[in-house]
Amino acid sequence: MNLSRLHIEGRWFVDERGRRVILRGVNLGGDCKVPYPDGGTNFPSDFSSHREVSFIGRPFPMAEADEHFSRLRAWGFNCLRLLTTWEAVEHRGPNDYDTEYLDYYAGLCRLAGDYGFYVFVDFHQDVWSRMSGGDGAPGWLFEKVGIDYRRVADSGSAHVMQNLYDYSRGGRQEDRYPTMSWSANSRRPANGIMWTLFFAGRDFAPALTIDGENVQDYMLEHYLGAMREIARRVRDLPNVMGFDSLNEPAPGWIGQSLSYRHLGPSETNPNRAMPGLAWSPIDGLLVSHGVARSIPVLDFDPATKKVAHQRDRTINPERISIWADDRQDPFEQAGAWKLNKDGTFDVLRDNFFQRVGDRKVNFIEDYMGPFFARVAETMRAINPDWILFAELDPMSGFFGPGFPADTPPNTVNAGHWYDVVTLATKTFNPNFSLGTMTGEIAEAADELQARYQRQLGKFARMSETVNGGAPTLIGECGIPFDLNGAEAYRAFKAGDRSDTPWTPHIVALDLMYNALDTLLINSTQWNYTASNRNDLAIGDGWNQEDLSIFSRDQQTNPSDLNSGGRALAGFVRPYAQATHGTPRKMKFDRVTGLFDFTFEAAPGAEGATEIFVPHLQYPGGCEIEVIGGAAEPDLDHQRVMIKAAQAGEVRVVICRKP
Repeated sequence: MNLSRLHIEGRWFVDERGRRVILRGVNLGGDCKVPYPDGGTNFPSDFSSHREVSFIGRPFPMAEADEHFSRLRAWGFNCLRLLTTWEAVEHRGPNDYDTEYLDYYAGLCRLAGDYGFYVFVDFHQDVWSRMSGGDGAPGWLFEKVGIDYRRVADSGSAHVMQNLYDYSRGGRQEDRYPTMSWSANSRRPANGIMWTLFFAGRDFAPALTIDGENVQDYMLEHYLGAMREIARRVRDLPNVMGFDSLNEPAPGWIGQSLSYRHLGPSETNPNRAMPGLAWSPIDGLLVSHGVARSIPVLDFDPATKKVAHQRDRTINPERISIWADDRQDPFEQAGAWKLNKDGTFDVLRDNFFQRVGDRKVNFIEDYMGPFFARVAETMRAINPDWILFAELDPMSGFFGPGFPADTPPNTVNAGHWYDVVTLATKTFNPNFSLGTMTGEIAEAADELQARYQRQLGKFARMSETVNGGAPTLIGECGIPFDLNGAEAYRAFKAGDRSDTPWTPHIVALDLMYNALDTLLINSTQWNYTASNRNDLAIGDGWNQEDLSIFSRDQQTNPSDLNSGGRALAGFVRPYAQATHGTPRKMKFDRVTGLFDFTFEAAPGAEGATEIFVPHLQYPGGCEIEVIGGAAEPDLDHQRVMIKAAQAGEVRVVICRKP
């Protein structure tokens, strides 16, 4: 399939025929974070083989590509956020690129175009690397900085499943490795150190050099080098739109005072506090040096519906230092603090991470802006037309002011949005939900729908800060499928093949896509994992996450593309894929099957508007009414083409046949 190249016009993606395209895609896939075939967190590991791993086969072996691409196309997706990692490209060592993996990845991109998918390349990371409880950066970077990755988990400098999980016991283990607990690693010292060095080593660690370069320059050049290797191999593919800047970048300790612990809204930090350990940077630095530290724990209090400090926890009681014996803490070397020989310490500059000379630092303007510029410069040196899918710290969508003033042109706001309560607790009740970010209570599905629309609307408004207006593409949105104690899995195992056990999932997805439709914004749902299992120890193969819309364990009929799909009625739904004009309103009622789309038709009769109309929502066929034009159904290929009679408003109404 020869896909038309896309470009940006204001808030829209536009194809070569001048049609405004809505990208409705999926992340492929969740297990790309880990090596193939047995690198998932459901396998014990000490990471000692980190230089010899391979990621060929993630997201699936090439021999399986037809099955998976055919299924995703049948479900109406037209875009892939195709995951890779820095580690996948450069795991062997500096500048030693895995050329076989690079060829495999480029082959996937090429084949995706044949199936009608636009692609943007996502260099993925979560809490820095696998050695610090996530994924992303290669392990040898710890060595270059002077950190012994083998001590990171034992010291409490990171919360790592392979270090905590009892594999002989299996299942969910809230006492040892709680649900979604990996995300709190962003506050622990391994992440604080590495992210601060990655974005701001020149300012905060000027004396730390690697192979003659400042640590920041060294790390950034190697990250961009990995990106450059993929770019060279996909430069001529018309379906490749560009690159994601970096998945969910973290500020480390940039902008924080050394001794401040965020226990709740304050003059220093007006934002709500999140449950978990309330680390200060000095807590993290002390723990990294083998000092046992008592740190406040914040818990959600159901009575007051607030996060409160009610207990403390001692971290690193074994007094394990993560620093190699011959290496020095770069922040201590730069004069931030001092660890005395008797175990006491002095904070020498409490504002060390907040000021550089006379300048008060601003993470977004001072560090993300230049980072976006370097990523754009790197990829556009290879293909000048590529789009930058820019991501800020994931909390920026809830609390942040917007994008840097000098964000490069041809950039998309590609931030992430989740219902945080559903994601963190793996429970969903449309009739009661407390918003942890805002404190809002929703006591009915329509109230929850309104919250989703408000939050996603804020993300969309952030796009107005990108060069005066840019497209919004929610790079991640989705739900856990092991909701409410994985009751749907038990029902499936017991033989229930109906939609009834999946009702909470369908409703949650429906509310999410209703908001996306109303706002007319693009999205790539998280995620499709070809290796997913209905096993609480496995899920997507990474830290017990289980957000895949497909599972092999549910594939009872391999000849049926829908077999293995989860809660399909929640996301396989009609939408306007390409509009010859400007979309104005789009709405779908899942219960009745009524799809209502209005657009302002552009002049000229040569263009057609294309609407995806899935068999799944219209199993008995559909009736189509067009006011201001005519319909040309092609229901065998799940689409309807609309030709406008003339420029002006056109309304399309599709409903199920009685």
